[in-house]
Amino acid sequence: MPFCARKRYCCSSVAKLSKRRKQERFDSLLQREARGKMSVPDYMQCAEDHQSVLVVVQPVGTVPEDQFFRIYQRIASVSQVSIRDSQRLLYIRYRHHYLPENNEWGDFQTHRKVVGLVAVTTCASAKDWPLTSEHFHGQKEIYGSTLYDSRLLVFGLQGEIAEQQRTDVAFYPGFEDCSDVEKRVEDFVQSIFIVLESKRLDRATDKSGDKIPLLCVPFEKKDFVGLDTDSRHYKKRCQGRTRKHVGDLCLQAGMLQDALVHYHMAVELLRAVNDFLWLGAALEGLCSASVIFHYPGGTAGKTPAHKTTVTQAADAGKRHRPGAQEVLIDPGALTANGISADTSAEIGRAKNCLSPEDIIEKYKEAISYYGKYKNAGVIELEACVKAVRVLAIQKRAREASEFLQNAVYINLGQLSEEEKIQRYSILSELYQLIGFRRKSAFFKRVAAMQCVAPTIPEPGWRACYKLLLETLPGYSLSLDPKDFSKGTHRGWAAVQMRLLHELVYASRRMGNPGLSVRHLSFLLQTMLDFLSDQEKKEVTQSLENYTSKCPGGMEVITLPDGLKLPAVPFTKLPIVRSVKLLNLPASLRPHKLKGLLSPNVSTASPFIYSPIVMHNRGEERCKKIDFQWVQGDVCEVQLMVYNPMPYELRVENVGLMTSGVEFESLPAALSLPAESGLYPVTLVGVPRTAGNITVNGYHTSVFGVTSDCLLEGLPGVKTDGCLLEVVPSLPRLQLSTSLPRTAHTPPPMSKEELCSTVSVQLFNGESQQMTITLENIGSEDIESLELSSKIVSTKEKVFGDFLRWSLEDAFSQMPLKPGQAVSLVVDIHVKLDFSGQESLLQDLNDDGISVTGLPISSPLRQLLKPRTDCKSVSGESGKGTEYSHVKTLEAVLNFKYSGGAGKVEGYYRELSVGVHVDVEPSVFFTRVSTLPATSTRQCHLLLDIFNPTEHELTVSAKNNQDLVLHASECQRMAIQVDKFDFESLPLHQLQHQHQHSSNPKQLEEERQHARGCQINSELGICWNIPSLRRGGEASVEGVLNQLVLEHLQLAPLQWDVLVNGSPCDCDVMADCGVGDAVSLEIKLTNLSKNSVGPLALTVVPYQDYQNGVQNYDLGEAVTFIGSNTFYIDTVKPGDKKVCTGALLFLYAGHFYLNIKFQDDSAGRELPLAWFTLPSVHIRTLLPAA
Repeated sequence: MPFCARKRYCCSSVAKLSKRRKQERFDSLLQREARGKMSVPDYMQCAEDHQSVLVVVQPVGTVPEDQFFRIYQRIASVSQVSIRDSQRLLYIRYRHHYLPENNEWGDFQTHRKVVGLVAVTTCASAKDWPLTSEHFHGQKEIYGSTLYDSRLLVFGLQGEIAEQQRTDVAFYPGFEDCSDVEKRVEDFVQSIFIVLESKRLDRATDKSGDKIPLLCVPFEKKDFVGLDTDSRHYKKRCQGRTRKHVGDLCLQAGMLQDALVHYHMAVELLRAVNDFLWLGAALEGLCSASVIFHYPGGTAGKTPAHKTTVTQAADAGKRHRPGAQEVLIDPGALTANGISADTSAEIGRAKNCLSPEDIIEKYKEAISYYGKYKNAGVIELEACVKAVRVLAIQKRAREASEFLQNAVYINLGQLSEEEKIQRYSILSELYQLIGFRRKSAFFKRVAAMQCVAPTIPEPGWRACYKLLLETLPGYSLSLDPKDFSKGTHRGWAAVQMRLLHELVYASRRMGNPGLSVRHLSFLLQTMLDFLSDQEKKEVTQSLENYTSKCPGGMEVITLPDGLKLPAVPFTKLPIVRSVKLLNLPASLRPHKLKGLLSPNVSTASPFIYSPIVMHNRGEERCKKIDFQWVQGDVCEVQLMVYNPMPYELRVENVGLMTSGVEFESLPAALSLPAESGLYPVTLVGVPRTAGNITVNGYHTSVFGVTSDCLLEGLPGVKTDGCLLEVVPSLPRLQLSTSLPRTAHTPPPMSKEELCSTVSVQLFNGESQQMTITLENIGSEDIESLELSSKIVSTKEKVFGDFLRWSLEDAFSQMPLKPGQAVSLVVDIHVKLDFSGQESLLQDLNDDGISVTGLPISSPLRQLLKPRTDCKSVSGESGKGTEYSHVKTLEAVLNFKYSGGAGKVEGYYRELSVGVHVDVEPSVFFTRVSTLPATSTRQCHLLLDIFNPTEHELTVSAKNNQDLVLHASECQRMAIQVDKFDFESLPLHQLQHQHQHSSNPKQLEEERQHARGCQINSELGICWNIPSLRRGGEASVEGVLNQLVLEHLQLAPLQWDVLVNGSPCDCDVMADCGVGDAVSLEIKLTNLSKNSVGPLALTVVPYQDYQNGVQNYDLGEAVTFIGSNTFYIDTVKPGDKKVCTGALLFLYAGHFYLNIKFQDDSAGRELPLAWFTLPSVHIRTLLPAA
């Protein structure tokens, strides 16, 4: 279809054409003929159009526009017809609108001549037929001088008239019932060819002698009046023009080679007489014929491949060699009038086709000749357009631009605004064709501005807007903001901003404020970096004015022509640099029970490494985060943003965009200062269901424009992942304590891991109760509760349980409903090492106070001298105050609780509270030793106790008197204790508590601890500060060394000596009479793990005179009944052996029995302490008188 738009056609104008209007039209034609030039160029012409014949298809009467163009398309589909009984093709060019004044140039170039007319009309009844026929004949009169043939297609007429057989009229019942339209058009074209061929032959064989008619263009007719027609110059002019005309006819008739010959001959003739206008036409015809030969596919880019009819006998490769345009013409082949009836000689010897390079040179020459004539501007312009299309095929863009630049400056006189728009639009398309995108956009923009020129009464803002949209690609501008997020900016920003401003203004003048908002938003988003501060303010003010009437949104705007304008999210207002999903506070984080696999574990690969990557590139941004959110809890996402605007930026309705689970975003509003730099913004929301949630982006409202900003469209944003799991809902606990809080946090723990930290000051050995209240502030029941503790950040050894509690009362109130509370008591019991430091011992010795060599008495105390003031406060080496150093003990109470749907899935929460205790020393055990007691199963434990406090202190123990210590005073306490059996209880506890442990060192530490606990429980040492009303216990667990423990340990071999059946131990004296037989039993109990024996024991009696003299010569005073040696066989572990004997005392007095082991006894391999037997004291009395 030609470039002229359908809008220019009006069906009714032809139908209502009256005789008066016909007359006016003819008068107009005469006036234009007087001017002698074509008024409207055909910008769609191309070189191959020279071989086509022109057929006009027009409606007659009232024809529906859509029906007419449907028939027109079917007629135009017959673009080439194969001539019957010939190998030639006839090409047809159809137009539905053609100016009659252009038809006057048909002799100059025959392809401009209308040779066929197809009229389309409707006729409802026979009575309308005469008027329809008259209209058809009137239509033929317009082009009557050049028409070869015509056809009338009548739709809707039936009856007798329709049954008449006519060659020039075809009747059809309706527009849908006309299947043979194409066939009738082909017949019509065949008839045109017959006339064309006859005219070609008539011209080629003209026998009129020297009287060859002079062919003229319209403006030449007045110039040739009065010329000498008999001159040789005039005759050559006539011959040259006729030869050129015959070449046109040959080209249209499909005789390409003949056309080339005639064009060459015409060039020679016309060049000789300086007939430049027709010489240019001959050169253009030669170029067109050569283009048809070289480019069978055409140069317009829309026509089907033309089948050339040039004889292929000659070598095809020769047509490209230099000099191929030379013509060898035999002068004898020409008749007197210059026209030869037989051109076979020229055809056989001609090398007439121009090379591709020579085609352009001849075009330049022809255009230069056209430029000599003011009235040939349209011809010159069309020749430039044809040359550009050929150069586009040859990929010679720079030369094509020269032709177009020449076309720009061709003066066509006073053009209408519509013609100017058409001219600039075609220039734009041609620049686009050769790849000059920016130049194409420039002329398209000029055409757009022409649509709204001040001289136009009704400016076409819609046409202007549409043309402006078409200029965008030429300026590297796209209306999709995604194209501006890829790499560096392309194009001239200043020109792009100007164009966007023009789009905004055009859309406003169209009455579409939504378009104005969209384009202005696009300008602000994509050109922000190129706007000055003042421009930023002006643009934003304009945007706010527009959005006050039509708020901007994220919907896609579809234009009437189908173009879609994508949404423009404000990703730069503000600019987001990072997105980070925040974990829940430590007290609210969900934890998975160990041993319960996550649902995702089952889908994991069993291989350690696999070369197959099971994810795409997009998963780098959407990788799963290793923490979870909880359904129903407020969750946070932190954005690092900054404001690039030179003034304060108000951002409203800021919220998160998510997918995967139901999520309630809680919008926020923020105000960013001018050029703020990075600024943290926290967005919150509540997931309402469980599952995997993906944070896709955020939404904002800035300057009245709502934006949905997706993270995938923000390549500069840093993120650690946007996909995480939302676990089912869990209960929430709130904790309060009876002890004061402190800001201190135990070093290994972070502040966020603890809900609070309590602080208390205690003396070593003191206890304190802490009441903890737990309140359910969530929406789920608390169904399970566990409590554990851990000592952290202490270098001191803690003895016993630091924290103790009972959960029985709390369990009795489970499940804990929302809003309910439960309380529990935690005992804080501080028991650190009570041993004195080396520096303290040195200080005590320096005072001259003896702490050793105490006499044997129970209890035994020694009062130390008062310490000097300076000694207790400072020392030369700074060691005087070390004994009063306050130690720190810290622990964490951890509550583990769960309930609701989260408990079913195996999730729980933890709530931790820190306990900070400042431990002041209460008492020190500076030295510990033992002394044997009178019984083998008892001993004396000697404790040197020092009071490091500033208060008077009382120390007490079981079955002992209280010991009062003044400040900085040290005294000794002796405590008689029963020896301890360490063999059974500790091992039993170790096997129970550490049955899987194989660390000997750990086992030994546990054994020592168990011994210390047993000893400490028996001693029951307590201290009390009356002035403070505070007290506690003092433990010896950390001060007992191995030697002391050995002395306190009950020997594994237990020896019992009985005299007359009564045990002799603990200074018990046995009484017997002189001359009476005294029975003696020695019993051995083996509590060790090994068998013992055999053993031999010898009983030796003696007397102690209490002066250091002992008499063992008692042969006449004591006699044994039997042997004085006892033998004990092997005693297995746990067994007992008893050996008996008797002796007789002959004198009264005090006797002692010394029981010794013989040297050759196997028991000497065992420790000596195992063989300590109690001493036996016997008093003999004379019988009573």
